[in-house]
Amino acid sequence: MGAHPDPRIERLREIIAHLPKAPGVYLMKGAGGQVLYVGKARDLRSRVASYFQDSADLLATRGPEIAHMAGLATDIDFLDCETEVDALLKENRLIKDIQPPYNERLKDDKSFPYLEITTRDDFPGVYVTRSPQPKGTRLYGPFTSAAGLRDAVNALQRVFKFRTCELPILDGDDQRRHFRPCLLHAIKQCTAPCADLIDKDEYAKDIQRLIRLLNSKRSVLLRQMTREMNAAAAEKKYEEAAILRDRIKAIQSLELSGSVTEDVQPEVFYIDPAAGLDKLQRLLRLEERPRIIEGIDIATLQGQDSVGSLVCFIDGRPFKSGYRRFKIKTVSGIDDYAMIREVIARRYKHAMIAEELYPDVILIDGGLGQLHAALDSFERLRAGLEAEGYEGVRPPMVVSLAKREELIYVQAETEPYKLARNNEALRLLQQVRDEAHRFGQHYHHILRRKRTFDEDVRSGRRPPSKRRSTTTGKTVRRPKKGDVVLDETEGQDAPDES
Repeated sequence: MGAHPDPRIERLREIIAHLPKAPGVYLMKGAGGQVLYVGKARDLRSRVASYFQDSADLLATRGPEIAHMAGLATDIDFLDCETEVDALLKENRLIKDIQPPYNERLKDDKSFPYLEITTRDDFPGVYVTRSPQPKGTRLYGPFTSAAGLRDAVNALQRVFKFRTCELPILDGDDQRRHFRPCLLHAIKQCTAPCADLIDKDEYAKDIQRLIRLLNSKRSVLLRQMTREMNAAAAEKKYEEAAILRDRIKAIQSLELSGSVTEDVQPEVFYIDPAAGLDKLQRLLRLEERPRIIEGIDIATLQGQDSVGSLVCFIDGRPFKSGYRRFKIKTVSGIDDYAMIREVIARRYKHAMIAEELYPDVILIDGGLGQLHAALDSFERLRAGLEAEGYEGVRPPMVVSLAKREELIYVQAETEPYKLARNNEALRLLQQVRDEAHRFGQHYHHILRRKRTFDEDVRSGRRPPSKRRSTTTGKTVRRPKKGDVVLDETEGQDAPDES
């Protein structure tokens, strides 16, 4: 008799059957919706199906970590993308934001590079950079290959002869006439504005041609270069043909890029807190620039170990002494709205009667439903306080920020705001939201580890075995598979409002 089919595998295969045969990003999820692994694919259905085929040997092909992850997966989510490049950029962003436990790559703070043209300069330079300037430049990217981008810049420089040095070159500087140009001018790869060998207007024409090329599909240039390569090969000028071939590949690599506005890398762009607060004031139509912003998030796993987190930003910067964490007491099961109402009631009752510092803006992590839950809690607080004789309770400015679409929902507004991804107000709210999420998840994980540890102790599970450290000579405990290791060093910077 054959083995009974695994219901978990059968359910996953049903999900996979409905995945599109298109580029995208897939998210392997475990119990309670926790994201275990994020990957990209040229063909989502084929790629994800390869994890759960009977003939698949993940241990040999992907390693023990991925094989173990596939054994824990209970659900699969996906984001379809237009191209494989878009999938790569989205995968990078999701891994950095979620930090899935079974992803090893892309968790660091490295970013994809940009092509930057310093249009603010009298003689603009062209650079490959991971730290673009906030103003006075034209950006392209991010690009998925730094080496490919550098090769492309080198090939384009042979055509447009722009400068790649960082010298401060001014149009009215007469000292340029005595400056000796670098080797790039000698090999006819730069027009040497540093030595006053080209005037500002002529140099600007070359830069404008370069910008027009970067904004186009580059098909005309590639066809011309391909004809030149074939002609050189026909004349047996193989070295020249090989050079043209490499230049064609380099320029084609410019296609492997995302959009500056759509594929934002928050770790790349510095946010001026003052600019973010000014734009937030205009967006919310506040009488004064907001100084205090508090963010609220809920962390739970199937209704267990549910916690609420509250972070405080003053003048656009984290204020750790204002952080709070709450064990959810009155809500059982999975009900984010009720948990938000509990956190708000516990945090703001005294603030609403001026016994505590009151924030200018309260940010809820979530969409329209979470915003309504927060406003309902404030309305209940107001009614209760007025019944006790308190008058003139000032209503707060409450907003919510939805993930993925990054829509800002504002109280008393019928439609959400969708700002540009590099808008300072949006970036500031994202910082508050992400910090609230981080702080809440950390406290939630601490409680889960404590509960698991207590269950292990009650069941008589043995502690980790001992070994002798090769560095200190001291005896330490070696964790074994399944052992619970507690790390509560973080999270002690805020009182527990339990």
